[in-house]
Amino acid sequence: MQPHGASQPRPHPQPQFPVAGVQPHPQAGPQGQVPCAEFPGGATGGGPWERYDPWAARDGAGVPAPVERKRGRGRIVAGAIVLALIAGGVGGGVGAYIERSGGVGDVRLPQVSSEDTGRAPDSVAGIARSALPGVVTLHVRGGGEEGTGTGFVLDRRGHLLTNNHVVEAGGGEGEITVTFSGGRSATGRVVGRDSGYDLAVVKVDGAGDLKPLTLGNSDDVQVGDPVVAIGAPFDLANTVTSGIISAKQRPITAGGESGDGSDVSYVDALQTDAPINPGNSGGPLVDGRAHVIGINSAIRAAGNGDNLGGEQGGSIGLGFAIPINQGKRVAEELINTGRATHPVIGVTLDMGYTGDGARVSPKSRGGGAAVTPGGPGARAGIKAGDLITEVDGGAVHSGEELIVKIRSHRPGDRLKLRVERDGHPRTVAITLGSSTDQN
Repeated sequence: MQPHGASQPRPHPQPQFPVAGVQPHPQAGPQGQVPCAEFPGGATGGGPWERYDPWAARDGAGVPAPVERKRGRGRIVAGAIVLALIAGGVGGGVGAYIERSGGVGDVRLPQVSSEDTGRAPDSVAGIARSALPGVVTLHVRGGGEEGTGTGFVLDRRGHLLTNNHVVEAGGGEGEITVTFSGGRSATGRVVGRDSGYDLAVVKVDGAGDLKPLTLGNSDDVQVGDPVVAIGAPFDLANTVTSGIISAKQRPITAGGESGDGSDVSYVDALQTDAPINPGNSGGPLVDGRAHVIGINSAIRAAGNGDNLGGEQGGSIGLGFAIPINQGKRVAEELINTGRATHPVIGVTLDMGYTGDGARVSPKSRGGGAAVTPGGPGARAGIKAGDLITEVDGGAVHSGEELIVKIRSHRPGDRLKLRVERDGHPRTVAITLGSSTDQN
């Protein structure tokens, strides 16, 4: 069907605008149709106005050609879908690239914001912060030898405590350079040293702002207590390691390189699994309050054999420290007199005896008596050949162990010894005497 009035063109009349279209138009057709100002035939009844497109091509009469709007809309919708799919694919590819590469431009890695760097005083970090200012590194040269060790500040007068085997590299008269934890250095000199206890006191003069460490009470230490060791293993100054007290009253001997026994140290040691290596010697072993409870002195390294000392072996978790109660007494004597006293019982021991216990030599050696006349042992009734098996209830398994247990006390202390003679045990009381190590 052709559009209504499409083949009957007429001159264009002036536009007529009905008011609201509520009354019949004077020229209304039979259906009440109102002629359009632009096109004859009215606004209804299938005329071209219903399909009017102002941008459409017109026929020869100026009437717009018919337009199938449904078909055009379909093409537009299809094009939009294709465009959306293309955009989605491109966007997905870009998103995947960004996800893999982290974006374009310089890489910026995530990091936590600045946090509070405070540490609890009883943490390892807190203990180290408190103790490190009082720890020093010692470099000793003399007699064609040199060595490195550790020490710590005893008082503001400049006294430092370390091991005897640290300073003996210079023969006691060598050059000693003391380096503090902050990096400043000073020259040190030996005040006194004792090979039997493996302790020495060094003094620095004119060094201000010293930070003495607080001495604890090694008698109060319990197995399992946390500890921190500070030193310069292999000359790596200010090294901090941590562990626990593994055992107490470990009888150990160290030294003995001289061959005559004059340099053997006897220590009733604290055992720790805090890693200790060569260079840690003389450094402090501190408790959870940063109080010194021991002086790191020896390790057992794989392949060391029976003796303990500073061989160039790595730590296997068996380190030994001189209890600070013993170190304090010896340090005071070295500072005040230059020498340390040793408690003795006045007998000569048979160090070649392989049985259980410590045996008094059966006869005198080198013209000396096995039991010193008038000495502590003689007054207690000990005789040559007697076997000592206990000290104050603690078992004794060798001559070295007896010396260690005796030296853990002070001259004048009163002890009880379990003594066997001809298979008959008895308990005797003894008051310890005193001797002086001439080293």
